[in-house]
Amino acid sequence: MPSVHTLELPSGVLEYREAAPTGHATTLPPVVFVHGVVVDGRMWESVAARLGAAGFHCYMPTLPLGAHRIPWGADADRSPRGAATLVREFVAELGLSEAILVGCDTGGAICQFALDADPGFVRRVVFTNCDAFEQFPPQPFRIIFGLLTQRPLLRPLIAGPLQIRALRHSALGVGLLITDPDPAYTRSVFDPLRTDPAIRDDFVTFLRAIDRRELAELTPRLSRVTCPVSVVWGLSDKAFRPALGRRLAAVFEQAEFIEVANSRTFVAMDQPEALAEAIIAISRKVGITTE
Repeated sequence: MPSVHTLELPSGVLEYREAAPTGHATTLPPVVFVHGVVVDGRMWESVAARLGAAGFHCYMPTLPLGAHRIPWGADADRSPRGAATLVREFVAELGLSEAILVGCDTGGAICQFALDADPGFVRRVVFTNCDAFEQFPPQPFRIIFGLLTQRPLLRPLIAGPLQIRALRHSALGVGLLITDPDPAYTRSVFDPLRTDPAIRDDFVTFLRAIDRRELAELTPRLSRVTCPVSVVWGLSDKAFRPALGRRLAAVFEQAEFIEVANSRTFVAMDQPEALAEAIIAISRKVGITTE
């Protein structure tokens, strides 16, 4: 089982899960996972277990995106760029500059913001189905998030109805993102929003800061990234279509597009073996030199 830690960073306090390699020391690069909104670091555990058996050290921070338990706070930069700063601070504080960075969903956009700020802060990048270009966020979540930011009276109700499993697992909830959701997990990630006004405030403030025009301008700039990139895309995803993944892969000079059958947005939960294999494969690749 992963160990759980708390790390105080200049831009906020994060909980994170750490899974060390099983049974032996390793010279393989560490892996840092970046999730999206209203999930936490636990979503990566099936992938991390497979990577641990192969000798990889995995780090699974829980970013303050709605399923967190430690408030980000009103003084923080509660925006995608602010979340990207947390990721870069996490990497720097733990000495993980040789890491493979893995992002999904909103976390993929956050990885893009982090790479835009510093294209060389990690050595390899894996994107699974995620926001890119002008798609930030996808439908129907763009409408749902818009209602939450524009209608304050709805905010205390954010997670209440999602206690009902049928609604939580519907196409308006996690059912759009995961093929076979685990009821205990999907219920637990909404508990902080349901019970803590400070978490709700963090979440709504982050949603309000999302600007798809900003990401539309940013994603093409990632052509400056010269490290190996893999874009690992679930083909059954109705929120993030494969064409978006291919378009994202085309931005990078050194990128591979990997199709994953029978997976929706959360490849890490639908097809953890496929994602683990892609991470192992990219660990063997070397970046482009500029000399």
